[in-house]
Amino acid sequence: MTLNFLRGALALLLCGAVSAAAAAPSRVLIFSKTAGFRHESIPVAVAALQRLAAQQMMDADTSEDAGVFTAERLSRYGAVVFVSTTGDVLDDAQQRALQDFIEEGGGFVGVHAAADTEYDWPWYGRLVGAWFRNHPPGLQTTRVRFVQDGIAAQGREWQVTDEIYNYRDNPRGRVRVLATVQEADYAGGTMGADHPIAWCHESRRGRAWYTGLGHDAKLYADPVFLRHLARGLRYATRLSEDC
Repeated sequence: MTLNFLRGALALLLCGAVSAAAAAPSRVLIFSKTAGFRHESIPVAVAALQRLAAQQMMDADTSEDAGVFTAERLSRYGAVVFVSTTGDVLDDAQQRALQDFIEEGGGFVGVHAAADTEYDWPWYGRLVGAWFRNHPPGLQTTRVRFVQDGIAAQGREWQVTDEIYNYRDNPRGRVRVLATVQEADYAGGTMGADHPIAWCHESRRGRAWYTGLGHDAKLYADPVFLRHLARGLRYATRLSEDC
């Protein structure tokens, strides 16, 4: 067997492996089970996330069955997306499967009420970044200030009308804050001058990204919010290093 033959065979194998990897898109799980309050915007949110995933060349599965949280089934995914989940949605074995998935390199995206989930599970609290405390009544209008360029149409500031969460504590220092809201614009904010509303961080070998926005179904047609969500998907699935 000649050296040139071996080199050619190795090149073909490498080429095949690269082609297979390129042909196999990332896959995400969009999970929206609720055991408490259920947001009317969930179907709209799920559909928008499916479209965003497709635009990023990802496959997206949707489920409200916590039985998908096993090591074998989660191994199919690059990230899981919790869309306005509420309450205790995973049993002990399912929690263990999610924790192992993230700590072994998987990604997590939390949208809105993902912070109103699994209060009795300290690891999840660290993953999501901060738990929901309360919110002012109704929808409120405020300015969102992003730390990144390329999301808001002009500059880094965006005016939004949504349900604005107050959190049990300020996650700054544990996470990289990506956006804040201006409490001076509305009534009922309790976090003061520094009110984070979106953030990201690493969890062992995995990644987590969260936005507190997304209560109002209208937001899922807003190009600014969709760009915001797309960054979260790309970061969690490692298509981008920038969250």
